[in-house]
Amino acid sequence: MDKTTNIKWRSKLQKHDYPAAESFLSLTLGQQAAKNAADELECAEMSEFAAKDIFRASKLSLLGVSKSHVEKDRAKIIRHEKLSPLLLFRDKNNGMLVIADGYHRLCAVYTFDEDAVIPCKIV
Repeated sequence: MDKTTNIKWRSKLQKHDYPAAESFLSLTLGQQAAKNAADELECAEMSEFAAKDIFRASKLSLLGVSKSHVEKDRAKIIRHEKLSPLLLFRDKNNGMLVIADGYHRLCAVYTFDEDAVIPCKIV
């Protein structure tokens, strides 16, 4: 891991991030609950968490750099392009964190620095 890489972040999420989160959440929550969660995410304040903590709370594994979306985000980091913050949802029924949008970005960042502080919105 190369902790000398400076990862740059957008100050705001891109508009397409919220519909992507809603689409993903609708798979488990249903359409209306997913829409409500996406609306809450849009209004939520920005937070920050370490990459390794987000992984631990989500119980997901790290995608390899051979995944095309991870490779694209790694290339953005190398070119010093800004990444969009993550959208996170607390699944209280199952006691885990759902990465509603930004899983590939998280994996890309982790390959550079597992301690990287990542901006996100969480509900």
